[in-house]
Amino acid sequence: MSLVNEAKTYLEEIREHRRYIHEHAEVGFELEKTRQYISQSLKEMGYEPKEVGGGIIALVGGKKPGKTILIRGDMDALPIKEDAKVKYAAKTGNMHACGHDFHAAMLLGAARLLKNHEEEIEGQIKLMFQPAEELLKGAKSMIEAGLMENPQVDSAMMIHVMIGSPYETGKLLVQQPGIGSSAADWYEIHIQGKGCHGAMPNTGLDPLNVAAHILIALQEIHARGIPTGSSLALTVGQLHGGSVSNVVPDTAYLTGTIRTLDPQVREFAKERMVEITENVAKAFRCSAEVKFTTECPSVISDEKMVHQVIEYAKEIAGTKEVIDTKNLPGLFLAGSEDFALLAEMVPAAFMALSAGSTKEGYSYPLHHPKAVFNEEALPIGAALYAGCAMKWLLDNK
Repeated sequence: MSLVNEAKTYLEEIREHRRYIHEHAEVGFELEKTRQYISQSLKEMGYEPKEVGGGIIALVGGKKPGKTILIRGDMDALPIKEDAKVKYAAKTGNMHACGHDFHAAMLLGAARLLKNHEEEIEGQIKLMFQPAEELLKGAKSMIEAGLMENPQVDSAMMIHVMIGSPYETGKLLVQQPGIGSSAADWYEIHIQGKGCHGAMPNTGLDPLNVAAHILIALQEIHARGIPTGSSLALTVGQLHGGSVSNVVPDTAYLTGTIRTLDPQVREFAKERMVEITENVAKAFRCSAEVKFTTECPSVISDEKMVHQVIEYAKEIAGTKEVIDTKNLPGLFLAGSEDFALLAEMVPAAFMALSAGSTKEGYSYPLHHPKAVFNEEALPIGAALYAGCAMKWLLDNK
């Protein structure tokens, strides 16, 4: 029996995992029910899961000598109220609109398959259930807590589901070698003014006026600061200040993100942001500070591992199911992914699995409150996780 067909015999079990995690959607590091459910499910399969940096790891294999490959599934949701008309809609006010419930369930499915084939594993496979990917903080937390040690990890692989694309359910796209996602820097700008009565603005220093000028001035970085053709998305997502109409507030703040592909553009944009912010505030007799709260590099996919994973995927899922991404530049680049921190440490590969195309009626994209996913992709993802990991270990003894 092929691994995909074997995984399909566990469809109901994997679907049950997915629906529980979906219905009890939790965010960030606050994943008490999700962690408890995943840990208990792993124990029932014969694993000894451990909590590491807010996530869960488990090992399988070790019967034969060899290397260690890590396969990652994230498990956090988004703070979005679900509007999808499904029986298992989230009850928590959060929503798995990015498919992390799929990732965690597929990894649990892979755990079941790997236990079935444990005697065949040439080395060890480390299962990583990660928190706080949406905050781009979970991977760092787990790495700092020892994720990549005991045993030392030699390579890493991840799958991310996609919906609302032209690719039918079960189609797989492997990111080409090199840069596979945008670097992301989340920032806060805190402005200190001097509050006063709204009828006497001359007696204060207006931080809202400063915030407005900073927002406009930051556009100079993209328009005049970087070479034509360089990629930069500098977004202000929040602007806050004040609480009542007739008072000039004491403070204001902005928050947003910087997305880049070129490390030099990234550093230049951050430096200019600080210079512009501080000097615009100074021009209006206020002060301002920029804080970079989250810093995540680009995912860099390893050339050898990418080519290996493409061949493994063709063997496992079928040649026709693997889409050639050589002619699809920029396919993965818009978003950011803290799997990048693992890819900085070991050879890594990044795959996308379709869980519903527009032609199949899955018209809403990731992060949409009406997003719906095709559960027929679940066993395919489980088989790919397990099969690619086993084949990589066999080829890299």
